[in-house]
Amino acid sequence: MSIQKTVKALEYFIFWSRWLQAPLYLGLIAAQGVYVYQFMHELVHLVSKAGSLSENEVMLIVLGLIDVVMIANLLIMVIIGGYETFVSRLDLEDHPDQPEWLSHVNAGVLKVKLAVALISISSIHLLRTFINAGQVEDRVVIAQIAIHASFLISAIAIAWTDKIMMQTLCIGHNEKH
Repeated sequence: MSIQKTVKALEYFIFWSRWLQAPLYLGLIAAQGVYVYQFMHELVHLVSKAGSLSENEVMLIVLGLIDVVMIANLLIMVIIGGYETFVSRLDLEDHPDQPEWLSHVNAGVLKVKLAVALISISSIHLLRTFINAGQVEDRVVIAQIAIHASFLISAIAIAWTDKIMMQTLCIGHNEKH
């Protein structure tokens, strides 16, 4: 076999290796099933105990439900966006339920969307901590604020870096034409 055929076979094998990620996305779908179970369990608890719960307890349970939904949204973005970006295109062109964001997803957009989702999830955790501040140690509150601030700074840095990269790509593209 010639060197050129060997290189071509290696390139096809490397390109094929992206399919090794497919089981990872299937695993995330299974994890989302666990979140659906957890959501339903907490919802049944809320509804069945509604009359005996204080306003703060109801609020904490509802925030927990919102947290589960936001994590599920994050999972969907990773599953669909990651598969579309790194494994294979989804043939959904005429599907009425195709998410709007899917038509312009790329690795940079996906990173920014994930960072914003993490900030939102962190905000819910921080709000739960503030509502329950009397039962939480000060160092835990400070640590959660620091973690949230780190997420914010990271998201801004990711978005800024992505913007610079897009501007660089546009300038490079315009110079070629």
